[in-house]
Amino acid sequence: MSERILLLALRGRDAPVLEQLLGRSGYDCHRCSSGDALADEMAAGAGAALVTEESLAETDRHGLARWLERQPAWSDFPFILLATKRSGRRPQSALHRLEQLGNVVVLERPIHGETLTSAVASALRGRRRQYEAERQLNALAAAEESLRQLNATLETRIGQRTVELARANDQLMQEIAERERAQAALVQSQKMEAVGQLTGGIAHDFNNLLTVIGGNLELIQRRATDERISRLSDFALQASDRAAKLTRQLLAFSRTQRLTLTPVDINGLIQGMTDLLARAIGPTYEIAIRLDPRDLWAMADANQVELAILNLAINGRDAMPDGGGLTIASGCEAASSQSGLRPGDYVVVKVSDTGTGIPKALLDRVFDPFFTTKPMGKGTGLGLSQVYGIAQQSGGTVRIDSVEGRGTTVEIWLPVARALEASVAVAPVAAGRRKGPLERVLVVEDDAGVRRFIVECLEMLGYGVTEASHGREGLERLAEARPDLLIVDFAMPGLNGVEVINAARAQAPDLPIILATGYADMEAVHKVIDPERVLRKPFQIDDLERAVRTAIGEGARGTVGAD
Repeated sequence: MSERILLLALRGRDAPVLEQLLGRSGYDCHRCSSGDALADEMAAGAGAALVTEESLAETDRHGLARWLERQPAWSDFPFILLATKRSGRRPQSALHRLEQLGNVVVLERPIHGETLTSAVASALRGRRRQYEAERQLNALAAAEESLRQLNATLETRIGQRTVELARANDQLMQEIAERERAQAALVQSQKMEAVGQLTGGIAHDFNNLLTVIGGNLELIQRRATDERISRLSDFALQASDRAAKLTRQLLAFSRTQRLTLTPVDINGLIQGMTDLLARAIGPTYEIAIRLDPRDLWAMADANQVELAILNLAINGRDAMPDGGGLTIASGCEAASSQSGLRPGDYVVVKVSDTGTGIPKALLDRVFDPFFTTKPMGKGTGLGLSQVYGIAQQSGGTVRIDSVEGRGTTVEIWLPVARALEASVAVAPVAAGRRKGPLERVLVVEDDAGVRRFIVECLEMLGYGVTEASHGREGLERLAEARPDLLIVDFAMPGLNGVEVINAARAQAPDLPIILATGYADMEAVHKVIDPERVLRKPFQIDDLERAVRTAIGEGARGTVGAD
Protein backbone atom coordinates (compact mmCIF):
# COMPACT_ATOMS: atom_id res chain seq x y z
CA MET A 1 0.00 0.00 0.00
CA SER A 2 1.74 3.11 -1.27
CA GLU A 3 1.21 6.48 0.41
CA ARG A 4 3.36 8.56 -1.91
CA ILE A 5 2.30 12.17 -2.61
CA LEU A 6 2.45 12.90 -6.35
CA LEU A 7 3.23 16.52 -7.32
CA LEU A 8 2.17 18.09 -10.63
CA ALA A 9 3.47 21.69 -10.48
CA LEU A 10 5.05 22.70 -13.76
CA ARG A 11 5.69 26.44 -13.20
CA GLY A 12 8.65 28.04 -11.49
CA ARG A 13 9.69 26.67 -8.14
CA ASP A 14 6.27 25.40 -7.10
CA ALA A 15 7.27 21.73 -7.17
CA PRO A 16 10.51 22.06 -5.11
CA VAL A 17 8.79 24.30 -2.56
CA LEU A 18 5.87 21.88 -2.12
CA GLU A 19 8.22 18.93 -1.88
CA GLN A 20 10.29 20.72 0.77
CA LEU A 21 7.24 21.77 2.76
CA LEU A 22 5.65 18.30 2.82
CA GLY A 23 9.00 16.61 3.34
CA ARG A 24 9.34 18.40 6.69
CA SER A 25 6.14 16.65 7.82
CA GLY A 26 7.53 13.26 6.78
CA TYR A 27 5.64 12.74 3.53
CA ASP A 28 7.23 10.93 0.58
CA CYS A 29 6.80 13.15 -2.47
CA HIS A 30 7.38 12.43 -6.15
CA ARG A 31 7.41 15.15 -8.85
CA CYS A 32 5.70 14.43 -12.17
CA SER A 33 6.56 16.17 -15.41
CA SER A 34 3.22 15.80 -17.23
CA GLY A 35 -0.31 14.49 -16.96
CA ASP A 36 0.68 11.17 -18.52
CA ALA A 37 3.57 10.81 -16.06
CA LEU A 38 1.12 11.51 -13.25
CA ALA A 39 -1.20 8.77 -14.56
CA ASP A 40 1.68 6.28 -14.76
CA GLU A 41 2.72 6.98 -11.15
CA MET A 42 -0.88 6.69 -9.96
CA ALA A 43 -1.04 3.26 -11.64
CA ALA A 44 2.20 2.31 -9.85
CA GLY A 45 0.65 3.29 -6.51
CA ALA A 46 0.15 6.51 -4.61
CA GLY A 47 -1.77 7.95 -1.67
CA ALA A 48 -2.82 11.33 -3.13
CA ALA A 49 -1.92 13.89 -5.80
CA LEU A 50 -1.16 17.59 -5.26
CA VAL A 51 -1.83 19.52 -8.50
CA THR A 52 -1.63 23.21 -9.32
CA GLU A 53 -4.58 24.54 -11.33
CA GLU A 54 -2.46 26.06 -14.08
CA SER A 55 -0.44 22.83 -14.56
CA LEU A 56 -3.67 20.86 -14.90
CA ALA A 57 -4.88 23.29 -17.54
CA GLU A 58 -1.64 23.27 -19.49
CA THR A 59 -0.84 19.46 -19.53
CA ASP A 60 -2.32 16.70 -21.64
CA ARG A 61 -4.99 15.02 -19.50
CA HIS A 62 -6.02 12.09 -21.75
CA GLY A 63 -3.89 9.49 -20.00
CA LEU A 64 -5.03 10.79 -16.59
CA ALA A 65 -8.71 10.67 -17.67
CA ARG A 66 -8.32 7.06 -18.92
CA TRP A 67 -6.78 5.93 -15.63
CA LEU A 68 -9.52 7.59 -13.60
CA GLU A 69 -12.20 5.92 -15.68
CA ARG A 70 -10.57 2.50 -15.29
CA GLN A 71 -9.65 2.67 -11.61
CA PRO A 72 -11.12 -0.21 -9.53
CA ALA A 73 -14.51 0.07 -7.91
CA TRP A 74 -12.99 0.42 -4.45
CA SER A 75 -10.74 3.30 -5.58
CA ASP A 76 -11.63 7.02 -5.59
CA PHE A 77 -8.21 8.61 -5.93
CA PRO A 78 -7.95 11.86 -3.89
CA PHE A 79 -6.66 15.09 -5.47
CA ILE A 80 -5.69 18.38 -3.80
CA LEU A 81 -5.98 21.27 -6.28
CA LEU A 82 -4.03 24.46 -5.51
CA ALA A 83 -6.18 27.03 -7.28
CA THR A 84 -5.42 30.63 -8.21
CA LYS A 85 -7.53 33.13 -6.26
CA ARG A 86 -10.35 34.58 -8.45
CA SER A 87 -12.69 37.44 -7.91
CA GLY A 88 -15.61 35.82 -9.72
CA ARG A 89 -16.83 32.42 -10.80
CA ARG A 90 -14.53 29.92 -12.49
CA PRO A 91 -15.03 29.40 -16.17
CA GLN A 92 -16.89 26.36 -17.39
CA SER A 93 -13.68 24.70 -18.62
CA ALA A 94 -12.11 24.91 -15.16
CA LEU A 95 -15.20 23.34 -13.61
CA HIS A 96 -15.07 20.54 -16.20
CA ARG A 97 -11.49 19.78 -15.26
CA LEU A 98 -12.46 19.57 -11.58
CA GLU A 99 -15.29 17.24 -12.54
CA GLN A 100 -12.85 14.93 -14.34
CA LEU A 101 -10.72 14.62 -11.24
CA GLY A 102 -13.69 13.45 -9.15
CA ASN A 103 -12.47 13.30 -5.54
CA VAL A 104 -10.84 16.70 -5.32
CA VAL A 105 -10.29 19.32 -2.60
CA VAL A 106 -9.66 22.86 -3.82
CA LEU A 107 -7.36 25.10 -1.82
CA GLU A 108 -6.92 28.75 -2.94
CA ARG A 109 -3.52 30.30 -2.79
CA PRO A 110 -1.84 31.77 -0.92
CA ILE A 111 -2.18 28.91 1.59
CA HIS A 112 -0.66 28.33 4.98
CA GLY A 113 1.68 25.31 5.32
CA GLU A 114 -0.34 23.76 8.17
CA THR A 115 -3.50 23.96 6.08
CA LEU A 116 -1.76 22.16 3.22
CA THR A 117 -0.34 19.37 5.44
CA SER A 118 -3.74 18.96 7.08
CA ALA A 119 -5.39 18.56 3.68
CA VAL A 120 -2.76 16.00 2.66
CA ALA A 121 -3.28 14.04 5.89
CA SER A 122 -7.03 14.02 5.32
CA ALA A 123 -6.57 12.79 1.75
CA LEU A 124 -4.29 9.97 2.92
CA ARG A 125 -6.81 8.89 5.58
CA GLY A 126 -9.41 8.58 2.86
CA ARG A 127 -7.01 6.63 0.67
CA ARG A 128 -6.24 4.24 3.55
CA ARG A 129 -9.94 3.55 3.95
CA GLN A 130 -10.04 2.73 0.25
CA TYR A 131 -7.13 0.33 0.65
CA GLU A 132 -8.98 -1.32 3.57
CA ALA A 133 -12.09 -1.60 1.39
CA GLU A 134 -9.90 -3.24 -1.28
CA ARG A 135 -8.59 -5.75 1.24
CA GLN A 136 -12.07 -6.62 2.45
CA LEU A 137 -13.41 -6.85 -1.09
CA ASN A 138 -10.55 -9.15 -2.05
CA ALA A 139 -11.14 -11.31 1.03
CA LEU A 140 -14.85 -11.44 0.21
CA ALA A 141 -14.10 -12.37 -3.38
CA ALA A 142 -11.67 -15.09 -2.20
CA ALA A 143 -14.31 -16.43 0.19
CA GLU A 144 -16.89 -16.43 -2.57
CA GLU A 145 -14.47 -18.25 -4.88
CA SER A 146 -13.65 -20.81 -2.17
CA LEU A 147 -17.36 -21.31 -1.52
CA ARG A 148 -17.96 -21.72 -5.23
CA GLN A 149 -15.21 -24.32 -5.46
CA LEU A 150 -16.53 -26.12 -2.39
CA ASN A 151 -20.00 -26.21 -3.87
CA ALA A 152 -18.61 -27.42 -7.16
CA THR A 153 -16.71 -30.30 -5.46
CA LEU A 154 -19.31 -31.03 -2.76
CA GLU A 155 -20.79 -34.03 -4.56
CA THR A 156 -17.33 -35.46 -5.28
CA ARG A 157 -16.24 -35.02 -1.67
CA ILE A 158 -19.45 -36.58 -0.42
CA GLY A 159 -18.83 -39.54 -2.71
CA GLN A 160 -15.23 -39.89 -1.52
CA ARG A 161 -16.28 -39.66 2.11
CA THR A 162 -18.99 -42.24 1.52
CA VAL A 163 -16.42 -44.61 0.01
CA GLU A 164 -14.10 -44.04 3.00
CA LEU A 165 -16.93 -44.69 5.44
CA ALA A 166 -17.94 -47.82 3.53
CA ARG A 167 -14.34 -49.04 3.57
CA ALA A 168 -14.05 -48.36 7.30
CA ASN A 169 -17.36 -50.13 7.89
CA ASP A 170 -16.20 -53.15 5.85
CA GLN A 171 -12.99 -53.31 7.84
CA LEU A 172 -14.94 -53.06 11.09
CA MET A 173 -17.30 -55.84 10.01
CA GLN A 174 -14.32 -58.01 9.02
CA GLU A 175 -12.72 -57.42 12.43
CA ILE A 176 -16.01 -58.25 14.16
CA ALA A 177 -16.37 -61.41 12.07
CA GLU A 178 -12.75 -62.36 12.78
CA ARG A 179 -13.29 -61.80 16.49
CA GLU A 180 -16.46 -63.89 16.40
CA ARG A 181 -14.58 -66.66 14.58
CA ALA A 182 -11.78 -66.50 17.13
CA GLN A 183 -14.27 -66.62 20.01
CA ALA A 184 -16.12 -69.52 18.39
CA ALA A 185 -12.81 -71.34 17.87
CA LEU A 186 -11.88 -70.72 21.50
CA VAL A 187 -15.26 -72.00 22.73
CA GLN A 188 -14.97 -75.05 20.46
CA SER A 189 -11.43 -75.71 21.68
CA GLN A 190 -12.50 -75.42 25.31
CA LYS A 191 -15.48 -77.66 24.68
CA MET A 192 -13.37 -80.29 22.93
CA GLU A 193 -10.77 -80.12 25.73
CA ALA A 194 -13.45 -80.56 28.41
CA VAL A 195 -15.08 -83.41 26.54
CA GLY A 196 -11.65 -84.95 25.96
CA GLN A 197 -10.88 -84.92 29.68
CA LEU A 198 -14.27 -86.45 30.42
CA THR A 199 -13.93 -89.18 27.81
CA GLY A 200 -10.36 -89.91 28.90
CA GLY A 201 -11.55 -90.48 32.47
CA ILE A 202 -14.42 -92.67 31.28
CA ALA A 203 -12.02 -94.68 29.10
CA HIS A 204 -9.73 -95.26 32.10
CA ASP A 205 -12.57 -96.71 34.19
CA PHE A 206 -13.81 -98.82 31.29
CA ASN A 207 -10.32 -100.18 30.66
CA ASN A 208 -10.18 -101.50 34.20
CA LEU A 209 -13.64 -103.06 33.85
CA LEU A 210 -12.79 -104.56 30.46
CA THR A 211 -9.54 -105.97 31.78
CA VAL A 212 -11.51 -107.87 34.40
CA ILE A 213 -14.34 -108.87 32.05
CA GLY A 214 -12.20 -109.88 29.08
CA GLY A 215 -9.52 -111.52 31.18
CA ASN A 216 -11.92 -113.67 33.17
CA LEU A 217 -13.81 -114.61 30.00
CA GLU A 218 -10.51 -115.75 28.52
CA LEU A 219 -9.78 -117.79 31.67
CA ILE A 220 -13.22 -119.39 31.42
CA GLN A 221 -12.63 -120.17 27.76
CA ARG A 222 -9.24 -121.77 28.48
CA ARG A 223 -10.55 -123.92 31.31
CA ALA A 224 -13.99 -124.76 29.89
CA THR A 225 -14.54 -128.33 28.75
CA ASP A 226 -18.13 -127.71 27.66
CA GLU A 227 -18.29 -126.65 23.99
CA ARG A 228 -21.40 -124.55 24.61
CA ILE A 229 -19.72 -122.63 27.45
CA SER A 230 -16.65 -122.08 25.26
CA ARG A 231 -18.82 -120.77 22.41
CA LEU A 232 -20.78 -118.41 24.68
CA SER A 233 -17.59 -117.08 26.27
CA ASP A 234 -16.19 -116.48 22.78
CA PHE A 235 -19.26 -114.36 21.91
CA ALA A 236 -18.75 -112.38 25.12
CA LEU A 237 -15.04 -111.92 24.30
CA GLN A 238 -15.93 -110.52 20.88
CA ALA A 239 -18.24 -108.00 22.54
CA SER A 240 -15.47 -107.16 25.01
CA ASP A 241 -13.06 -106.56 22.09
CA ARG A 242 -15.56 -104.18 20.49
CA ALA A 243 -15.88 -102.33 23.79
CA ALA A 244 -12.07 -102.14 24.00
CA LYS A 245 -12.00 -100.63 20.53
CA LEU A 246 -14.48 -97.95 21.68
CA THR A 247 -12.25 -97.08 24.64
CA ARG A 248 -9.27 -96.77 22.28
CA GLN A 249 -11.31 -94.42 20.13
CA LEU A 250 -12.20 -92.38 23.20
CA LEU A 251 -8.54 -92.21 24.21
CA ALA A 252 -7.56 -91.16 20.69
CA PHE A 253 -10.15 -88.37 20.81
CA SER A 254 -9.14 -87.25 24.29
CA ARG A 255 -5.47 -87.30 23.21
CA THR A 256 -4.44 -89.32 26.27
CA GLN A 257 -3.53 -92.40 24.25
CA ARG A 258 0.14 -92.17 23.38
CA LEU A 259 0.88 -92.20 19.67
CA THR A 260 4.22 -93.45 18.34
CA LEU A 261 5.16 -90.61 15.97
CA THR A 262 7.65 -91.70 13.31
CA PRO A 263 8.18 -90.74 9.66
CA VAL A 264 5.44 -92.50 7.66
CA ASP A 265 5.37 -92.99 3.88
CA ILE A 266 1.80 -91.79 3.29
CA ASN A 267 1.62 -92.88 -0.35
CA GLY A 268 2.96 -96.34 0.55
CA LEU A 269 0.51 -96.61 3.45
CA ILE A 270 -2.48 -95.78 1.21
CA GLN A 271 -1.32 -98.18 -1.49
CA GLY A 272 -0.97 -100.90 1.12
CA MET A 273 -4.58 -100.34 2.18
CA THR A 274 -6.17 -100.92 -1.22
CA ASP A 275 -7.15 -104.53 -0.54
CA LEU A 276 -8.40 -103.68 2.96
CA LEU A 277 -10.45 -100.77 1.61
CA ALA A 278 -11.92 -102.89 -1.17
CA ARG A 279 -13.08 -105.51 1.35
CA ALA A 280 -14.40 -102.90 3.81
CA ILE A 281 -16.25 -100.79 1.22
CA GLY A 282 -17.63 -103.56 -0.96
CA PRO A 283 -17.84 -104.19 -4.70
CA THR A 284 -20.73 -101.78 -5.39
CA TYR A 285 -18.54 -98.72 -4.79
CA GLU A 286 -15.85 -97.34 -7.07
CA ILE A 287 -12.61 -96.51 -5.25
CA ALA A 288 -10.19 -94.06 -6.90
CA ILE A 289 -6.66 -93.64 -5.50
CA ARG A 290 -4.97 -90.38 -6.57
CA LEU A 291 -1.53 -90.06 -5.07
CA ASP A 292 0.86 -87.15 -5.38
CA PRO A 293 3.86 -88.20 -7.52
CA ARG A 294 6.24 -86.83 -4.89
CA ASP A 295 7.44 -88.86 -1.89
CA LEU A 296 5.23 -87.74 0.97
CA TRP A 297 6.50 -88.48 4.48
CA ALA A 298 4.59 -87.33 7.56
CA MET A 299 5.25 -87.48 11.29
CA ALA A 300 2.47 -89.77 12.47
CA ASP A 301 1.53 -93.12 13.95
CA ALA A 302 1.13 -95.42 10.93
CA ASN A 303 -1.46 -97.66 12.60
CA GLN A 304 -3.55 -94.72 13.73
CA VAL A 305 -3.42 -93.01 10.32
CA GLU A 306 -4.50 -96.26 8.70
CA LEU A 307 -7.36 -96.49 11.18
CA ALA A 308 -8.35 -92.86 10.48
CA ILE A 309 -8.43 -93.42 6.70
CA LEU A 310 -10.44 -96.61 7.16
CA ASN A 311 -12.94 -94.78 9.41
CA LEU A 312 -13.37 -92.03 6.82
CA ALA A 313 -13.80 -94.58 4.02
CA ILE A 314 -16.50 -96.43 5.96
CA ASN A 315 -18.24 -93.13 6.73
CA GLY A 316 -18.16 -92.30 3.01
CA ARG A 317 -19.61 -95.70 2.16
CA ASP A 318 -22.45 -95.24 4.66
CA ALA A 319 -23.21 -91.83 3.13
CA MET A 320 -23.79 -93.50 -0.29
CA PRO A 321 -26.60 -96.04 0.31
CA ASP A 322 -27.30 -96.31 -3.43
CA GLY A 323 -23.65 -96.68 -4.44
CA GLY A 324 -21.19 -94.05 -5.62
CA GLY A 325 -17.55 -93.13 -5.79
CA LEU A 326 -14.92 -92.83 -3.08
CA THR A 327 -11.68 -90.95 -3.75
CA ILE A 328 -8.57 -91.09 -1.58
CA ALA A 329 -5.93 -88.55 -2.54
CA SER A 330 -2.64 -87.30 -1.13
CA GLY A 331 -0.83 -84.02 -1.52
CA CYS A 332 1.39 -81.45 0.15
CA GLU A 333 0.19 -77.98 1.12
CA ALA A 334 1.55 -75.05 3.10
CA ALA A 335 -0.19 -73.72 6.19
CA SER A 336 -0.12 -70.07 7.23
CA SER A 337 -0.20 -68.65 10.75
CA GLN A 338 -3.89 -67.76 10.27
CA SER A 339 -4.84 -71.40 9.66
CA GLY A 340 -4.53 -72.41 13.31
CA LEU A 341 -1.52 -74.62 12.49
CA ARG A 342 2.17 -74.04 12.93
CA PRO A 343 3.36 -72.42 9.66
CA GLY A 344 5.03 -74.90 7.33
CA ASP A 345 4.38 -77.78 4.93
CA TYR A 346 1.86 -80.50 5.68
CA VAL A 347 0.97 -83.80 4.05
CA VAL A 348 -2.76 -83.76 3.30
CA VAL A 349 -4.83 -86.93 2.92
CA LYS A 350 -8.24 -86.27 1.35
CA VAL A 351 -11.11 -88.74 1.51
CA SER A 352 -14.06 -87.69 -0.67
CA ASP A 353 -17.41 -89.32 -1.37
CA THR A 354 -20.35 -88.55 -3.65
CA GLY A 355 -22.93 -89.21 -0.97
CA THR A 356 -25.76 -87.30 0.64
CA GLY A 357 -23.55 -84.69 2.29
CA ILE A 358 -23.93 -83.07 5.70
CA PRO A 359 -26.20 -80.07 6.44
CA LYS A 360 -24.19 -76.89 6.97
CA ALA A 361 -25.74 -76.36 10.40
CA LEU A 362 -24.26 -79.68 11.59
CA LEU A 363 -20.69 -79.27 10.32
CA ASP A 364 -19.51 -77.66 13.57
CA ARG A 365 -20.64 -80.73 15.54
CA VAL A 366 -19.35 -83.62 13.46
CA PHE A 367 -16.16 -83.97 15.57
CA ASP A 368 -18.08 -84.12 18.85
CA PRO A 369 -17.91 -87.60 20.42
CA PHE A 370 -21.10 -89.67 20.11
CA PHE A 371 -22.56 -87.26 17.55
CA THR A 372 -23.58 -88.97 14.32
CA THR A 373 -25.78 -88.25 11.32
CA LYS A 374 -26.32 -91.95 10.73
CA PRO A 375 -29.61 -93.69 11.62
CA MET A 376 -30.01 -95.17 15.11
CA GLY A 377 -27.83 -98.24 15.57
CA LYS A 378 -25.68 -97.52 12.49
CA GLY A 379 -22.82 -95.72 14.18
CA THR A 380 -21.20 -94.91 17.52
CA GLY A 381 -20.43 -91.27 16.75
CA LEU A 382 -16.74 -91.79 17.58
CA GLY A 383 -15.25 -92.25 14.10
CA LEU A 384 -14.67 -88.60 13.23
CA SER A 385 -13.83 -87.68 16.81
CA GLN A 386 -11.13 -90.36 16.74
CA VAL A 387 -9.76 -88.97 13.46
CA TYR A 388 -9.77 -85.51 15.06
CA GLY A 389 -7.85 -86.79 18.11
CA ILE A 390 -5.27 -88.61 15.98
CA ALA A 391 -4.60 -85.53 13.82
CA GLN A 392 -4.39 -83.17 16.81
CA GLN A 393 -2.04 -85.47 18.68
CA SER A 394 0.16 -85.72 15.59
CA GLY A 395 0.53 -81.93 15.41
CA GLY A 396 -1.97 -81.49 12.57
CA THR A 397 -5.69 -80.97 12.16
CA VAL A 398 -8.79 -82.17 10.34
CA ARG A 399 -10.91 -80.10 7.96
CA ILE A 400 -14.26 -80.97 6.47
CA ASP A 401 -16.22 -79.59 3.55
CA SER A 402 -19.65 -80.89 2.61
CA VAL A 403 -22.50 -79.93 0.26
CA GLU A 404 -25.86 -81.57 0.69
CA GLY A 405 -26.65 -83.80 -2.24
CA ARG A 406 -23.11 -83.63 -3.64
CA GLY A 407 -20.86 -85.27 -1.08
CA THR A 408 -18.26 -84.69 1.60
CA THR A 409 -14.49 -84.22 1.66
CA VAL A 410 -12.46 -84.71 4.85
CA GLU A 411 -8.82 -83.60 4.94
CA ILE A 412 -6.25 -84.93 7.41
CA TRP A 413 -3.30 -82.51 7.76
CA LEU A 414 -0.09 -84.07 9.13
CA PRO A 415 3.32 -82.38 9.60
CA VAL A 416 5.87 -83.19 6.90
CA ALA A 417 8.81 -85.41 7.89
CA ARG A 418 11.95 -86.53 6.08
CA ALA A 419 11.89 -89.96 4.53
CA LEU A 420 12.79 -92.78 6.85
CA GLU A 421 15.85 -94.47 5.41
CA ALA A 422 15.82 -97.53 7.62
CA SER A 423 13.62 -99.05 10.29
CA VAL A 424 14.82 -100.44 13.57
CA ALA A 425 14.34 -104.16 13.79
CA VAL A 426 12.67 -105.44 16.93
CA ALA A 427 14.07 -108.63 18.33
CA PRO A 428 11.39 -111.29 18.66
CA VAL A 429 10.47 -112.61 22.08
CA ALA A 430 11.23 -116.23 22.71
CA ALA A 431 8.12 -118.33 22.54
CA GLY A 432 9.07 -120.71 25.32
CA ARG A 433 9.19 -119.87 29.00
CA ARG A 434 12.65 -119.37 30.47
CA LYS A 435 13.79 -122.43 32.34
CA GLY A 436 14.92 -122.08 35.94
CA PRO A 437 13.61 -121.75 39.50
CA LEU A 438 10.16 -120.30 40.19
CA GLU A 439 10.15 -116.54 39.50
CA ARG A 440 8.24 -114.31 41.89
CA VAL A 441 6.16 -111.31 40.78
CA LEU A 442 4.94 -108.48 43.02
CA VAL A 443 1.59 -107.07 41.79
CA VAL A 444 0.58 -103.59 43.07
CA GLU A 445 -2.96 -102.73 41.88
CA ASP A 446 -5.71 -100.86 43.73
CA ASP A 447 -8.59 -102.31 41.70
CA ALA A 448 -9.44 -105.64 43.36
CA GLY A 449 -10.95 -107.18 40.21
CA VAL A 450 -7.95 -106.31 38.02
CA ARG A 451 -5.54 -107.48 40.75
CA ARG A 452 -7.30 -110.85 41.11
CA PHE A 453 -7.22 -111.35 37.32
CA ILE A 454 -3.47 -110.60 37.07
CA VAL A 455 -2.70 -112.84 40.06
CA GLU A 456 -4.82 -115.66 38.63
CA CYS A 457 -3.11 -115.42 35.23
CA LEU A 458 0.40 -115.34 36.67
CA GLU A 459 -0.26 -118.31 38.92
CA MET A 460 -1.74 -120.19 35.97
CA LEU A 461 1.45 -119.43 34.01
CA GLY A 462 3.57 -120.85 36.84
CA TYR A 463 4.81 -117.72 38.60
CA GLY A 464 4.82 -117.09 42.33
CA VAL A 465 2.79 -113.97 43.15
CA THR A 466 2.75 -111.46 46.00
CA GLU A 467 0.02 -108.81 45.86
CA ALA A 468 -0.55 -105.34 47.35
CA SER A 469 -3.59 -103.04 47.14
CA HIS A 470 -1.75 -99.70 47.20
CA GLY A 471 1.70 -98.22 46.70
CA ARG A 472 2.94 -98.08 50.30
CA GLU A 473 1.93 -101.68 50.90
CA GLY A 474 3.75 -102.67 47.72
CA LEU A 475 6.97 -100.97 48.90
CA GLU A 476 6.67 -102.80 52.23
CA ARG A 477 6.35 -106.14 50.39
CA LEU A 478 9.36 -105.17 48.26
CA ALA A 479 11.43 -104.45 51.37
CA GLU A 480 10.44 -107.80 52.95
CA ALA A 481 11.43 -109.92 49.96
CA ARG A 482 12.75 -108.78 46.62
CA PRO A 483 10.75 -110.21 43.69
CA ASP A 484 12.00 -110.97 40.18
CA LEU A 485 9.47 -108.53 38.65
CA LEU A 486 7.28 -105.63 39.78
CA ILE A 487 3.90 -104.99 38.10
CA VAL A 488 2.38 -101.69 39.24
CA ASP A 489 -0.71 -99.69 38.30
CA PHE A 490 -0.45 -95.95 37.67
CA ALA A 491 -3.61 -94.35 39.10
CA MET A 492 -3.78 -95.38 42.78
CA PRO A 493 -4.66 -93.60 46.04
CA GLY A 494 -1.64 -92.29 47.90
CA LEU A 495 1.44 -93.05 45.87
CA ASN A 496 0.86 -93.36 42.14
CA GLY A 497 2.70 -95.75 39.86
CA VAL A 498 5.51 -93.33 38.96
CA GLU A 499 6.23 -92.61 42.62
CA VAL A 500 6.25 -96.33 43.43
CA ILE A 501 8.70 -96.98 40.55
CA ASN A 502 11.08 -94.25 41.77
CA ALA A 503 10.97 -95.60 45.33
CA ALA A 504 11.43 -99.20 44.12
CA ARG A 505 14.48 -98.30 42.05
CA ALA A 506 16.00 -96.62 45.09
CA GLN A 507 15.80 -100.03 46.82
CA ALA A 508 16.53 -102.25 43.79
CA PRO A 509 17.97 -100.36 40.82
CA ASP A 510 18.07 -103.42 38.51
CA LEU A 511 14.52 -104.65 39.28
CA PRO A 512 12.45 -105.21 36.08
CA ILE A 513 9.20 -103.24 36.19
CA ILE A 514 5.92 -103.26 34.29
CA LEU A 515 3.60 -100.26 34.60
CA ALA A 516 0.00 -101.35 33.97
CA THR A 517 -2.66 -98.68 33.42
CA GLY A 518 -5.53 -97.82 31.13
CA TYR A 519 -4.96 -94.05 31.31
CA ALA A 520 -1.97 -92.09 32.49
CA ASP A 521 -0.08 -88.85 32.28
CA MET A 522 2.29 -90.20 29.64
CA GLU A 523 4.75 -87.32 30.01
CA ALA A 524 5.29 -88.29 33.65
CA VAL A 525 5.41 -92.02 32.80
CA HIS A 526 8.01 -91.70 30.04
CA LYS A 527 10.41 -89.95 32.38
CA VAL A 528 10.80 -93.12 34.44
CA ILE A 529 10.07 -95.99 32.04
CA ASP A 530 10.72 -96.95 28.42
CA PRO A 531 7.60 -96.05 26.36
CA GLU A 532 8.25 -98.91 23.94
CA ARG A 533 7.88 -101.46 26.75
CA VAL A 534 4.16 -100.99 27.16
CA LEU A 535 1.29 -103.33 27.99
CA ARG A 536 -2.01 -101.50 27.61
CA LYS A 537 -5.25 -102.18 29.44
CA PRO A 538 -7.38 -104.01 28.61
CA PHE A 539 -4.87 -106.75 27.81
CA GLN A 540 -5.20 -110.46 27.12
CA ILE A 541 -3.43 -113.30 28.90
CA ASP A 542 -1.00 -113.73 25.98
CA ASP A 543 -0.07 -110.05 26.17
CA LEU A 544 0.62 -110.31 29.90
CA GLU A 545 2.64 -113.51 29.44
CA ARG A 546 4.76 -111.97 26.67
CA ALA A 547 5.47 -108.82 28.70
CA VAL A 548 6.43 -110.81 31.81
CA ARG A 549 8.73 -113.12 29.83
CA THR A 550 10.45 -110.16 28.20
CA ALA A 551 10.91 -108.28 31.46
CA ILE A 552 12.24 -111.23 33.45
CA GLY A 553 14.35 -112.33 30.48
CA GLU A 554 16.07 -108.96 30.27
CA GLY A 555 16.56 -108.89 34.03
CA ALA A 556 18.82 -106.11 35.09
CA ARG A 557 19.47 -105.05 31.46
CA GLY A 558 16.26 -102.99 31.28
CA THR A 559 12.66 -102.46 32.32
CA VAL A 560 9.30 -102.96 30.67
CA GLY A 561 6.50 -100.38 30.84
CA ALA A 562 2.79 -100.80 30.27
CA ASP A 563 0.08 -98.21 29.63
